[in-house]
Amino acid sequence: MNYALRPLAFAVALGSTAVHAAPSGESTITLGEISVVGNANKSAMAGSSRVLTSVDVLGADRIEQQNVSTSWELLGQMPGIQLTETGQGAESGKATLRAFNGEGYINGIKTLIDGVPSNVNSGNQRFTDMVFPLDLEYIEVVRGTNDARYGLHNIGGNINFVTRQGGHYTDARLTYGSFNTRELQLAIGRESLNFAQNYFLAKQQSDGFRDHSDSDKYSLGGKWFYTNDDGDFSLGLVTRVYHHEAEESGFMTREELAASRTGSDPKNANDGDDRDLHQAALHLDWQPSETLNLNSKLYYNRYDDDRQITFTDYQPGNAPRQRRQWDERQTGMLSSLSWTANDWLTLEGGLNAEHQDNEYRRTRFNYSVPTDFDATPARVQNDDAYTLDNVGVYLQAVIEPTDSLKIIPAYRVDRFYGETDLPGGIEADLQDYGSILQPKLSVVYSLTPDANIYANWGRTFQILTGSGAPAYMTAGQTSFAPSINTGKELGIKFSPLAGTEARIAIWQQDATDEVANMPSTGTTEGLGETRRRGVDLQINARINNRCSVWASHAYQEAKVKSAYTASGTSLAGNEVFSTPRYISNLGTDYQLTPDWRLGLQARAQGDYYIDEQNEQGKYGGFAVLDVSAEYMVSPTLSVDLQVKNLTDYEYEYVWYDNFFWGGDDQPMFSPAPGRSAYLSLNVKL
Repeated sequence: MNYALRPLAFAVALGSTAVHAAPSGESTITLGEISVVGNANKSAMAGSSRVLTSVDVLGADRIEQQNVSTSWELLGQMPGIQLTETGQGAESGKATLRAFNGEGYINGIKTLIDGVPSNVNSGNQRFTDMVFPLDLEYIEVVRGTNDARYGLHNIGGNINFVTRQGGHYTDARLTYGSFNTRELQLAIGRESLNFAQNYFLAKQQSDGFRDHSDSDKYSLGGKWFYTNDDGDFSLGLVTRVYHHEAEESGFMTREELAASRTGSDPKNANDGDDRDLHQAALHLDWQPSETLNLNSKLYYNRYDDDRQITFTDYQPGNAPRQRRQWDERQTGMLSSLSWTANDWLTLEGGLNAEHQDNEYRRTRFNYSVPTDFDATPARVQNDDAYTLDNVGVYLQAVIEPTDSLKIIPAYRVDRFYGETDLPGGIEADLQDYGSILQPKLSVVYSLTPDANIYANWGRTFQILTGSGAPAYMTAGQTSFAPSINTGKELGIKFSPLAGTEARIAIWQQDATDEVANMPSTGTTEGLGETRRRGVDLQINARINNRCSVWASHAYQEAKVKSAYTASGTSLAGNEVFSTPRYISNLGTDYQLTPDWRLGLQARAQGDYYIDEQNEQGKYGGFAVLDVSAEYMVSPTLSVDLQVKNLTDYEYEYVWYDNFFWGGDDQPMFSPAPGRSAYLSLNVKL
C-alpha cells in the first residue's frame, strides 16, 4: 500500500485543474466547465448531489474537442477508469471502474444516456456508442454501491452521458487523421420562448489501424422540450438512431503479433459487424409546489446486431467460426418524487420498471479460409427468445441536523421475472431471486468550508444474464441466489490551496456468489466469494490564469476469497482476471497566448492476469502520452492538432482462449494503434 501512496505527494506537488468547487457537504470533483441549461439536466445534477460517494464530472470543454472512435474513450481522462480496448470492429471496447473488468465477463457498471438506462441484457455498454463528443454537456461517474437510484448492473457504480439541451448555437467539427479517418459532427440548438430544440448529426469513416478493419458509422439525434412560463414544468422528447458497419481484423496469436501488428489473417477476411441502435425517451419534470419535485422518464431501447467472427484457425469442430445475432428491445420507466419537509429533511422515493423482449441466435460454421458465413451452418447453437422484467423501488432521506453534517439513509428493493423459449420446445422461467434487499447509508461532515470527510456503506446485486441456463431454470438446473455486493468507502475531499480540489478515498467491495459471463462459450463461470479494495487519489488545480493541471492514481486489487475450479482446485487468493493493479492519469492545459492553447495527457494502466488460475502470465499494461495544440483563427473558428500515443508505445488487448484451440490453449492478442495524428476544424456560430 505504500506504493499506492507515492503518487499522492507527486499529485500534491503538481496541484490541479479546478473548476467550480462543490458546495460544502458534497464529495464531487469536476474537471472542466459545466453550464447546465435544461430542466432535465438540472434535475440529473440535483439527484447526483445527494449521492455522497466519490463522484466525478467531466465538463463539455474537456470533451467536445477530443478525437475518439467511441465515447467510452472519453472516460480515459477521468480518475480510476479502466479502458478495455478490444479493437474488433463494432466491439471496440468499454470502460469500467472499481476493479470490475470490461471484458464482457462482469459488466458491473450501470450506463445511462440523459438518465435513461443504456445497458444491453448482458450489462454491456453498447448503447453509449450513439453519443459523440460535440453532443455532450457533461459526463458523470458515480462510484460504489450506495446509489439507491439504480439497481440492475449498478455494482461498481454508474456512468451518465448527459447531452446538450436548450441554448442557441450551431457548432461543427470536421476532422481528418491517421488511417484515413474522416469525421463530421454537427450540433444545432435553438431556443425561443417556451420551446427548445436540439439536433445532432455525426458521420465517421476510417480504414482502421489494421488490415481488414474499415469502419463506417453515423448517428442522428433530436431533442424537443417545452417549458412553461414559470419554469416549473418541462416536457420533452429525445430520439437517437445509430448505424455501424465494421470489418473485424481478428485476434492474433503471439507469433502473428510478432510478425506484424497491423496484419489480418486470411481466415478473418469475411469477419465483420452490422449494428443498429435506437433510443427514444419522454422526459417530464414538474414542480407542483416549492417543496415537491417530480421527475419521470419513459423510454424505449432497441439493439440489433449481426456479428460474424472467426476466433482461431483451429480446424476440427466448428466452435471458432460463429455468427451471432442479437435483437433486444427494452421498454421502461423511471420516476422519482422528492419532498422538502423543512430545512433539515428531504425525502425522496423512486420507482423503475423495465421489460425486455430479446432474441439471440448463434450459428457455427465448418472450417474454411476465409470462413464462409453464407454456407449452411454446421450447427445452430442458439435460437432463443427470452424476456426479463425488473421492478425496483427505493426510499431515501437527506437529513441535515447541522450545517456541517449530512446523513443519507436509503433502502432499495428489486424483483425480477422472465421466461425463455429455446430450440426443441424447451421453456423455462427465470431464476427466482425473490426480493433483493439493498440497505444503504452515507454520511458527510464538513470539517471546514474547504474540507469534507465522507463515509458510505451499501449493498447491491448481480443476477445471471443470457437466454439459457443457469439464468433460466431449465431441466436439471440448480437454483442460484443473487450475488450480493457490499461496499464501504471512507474519503476526504479538500482544497489544499486556492484554486485546487483534492480527494483521497479508501474503499472495499465484497461479493458473494459472484459469476462471470463467458462470451466465447455462452456459459457462466462461478467466481465465488470475492473482495475488491483500493485507494483513489486525485487532485485538480489551476496554477494561474494560463495553466491548469490534474493528476490521479488508483491502486486496486481484486481477489478471490473462496471458489473452486470444475476439477476442485481452490482459487482462494488468486486475482480476479483482467483487473489491473493501478490506473494513473496526468494532464495539463497551457494557454500560451490568447490564440494558442497547448495540452498534454499521460495515461497508464498496470498488467493483469488473463485466466482464473493466474497461470498464463500478466498482460495488458501500457503507458501512453497524448498531446494537442489549438489555434483560434477567430472567435468562431479554430483549428486543433492532436497526436495520440506520441511515443508510439506498443501495447495490446489480451484475453485467454481456453475453448477454441482444442487443448492448445493460449493468449490471444488485439494490438492497439501506434502513434496517430488528427487535424480538426471547429466552427461555433
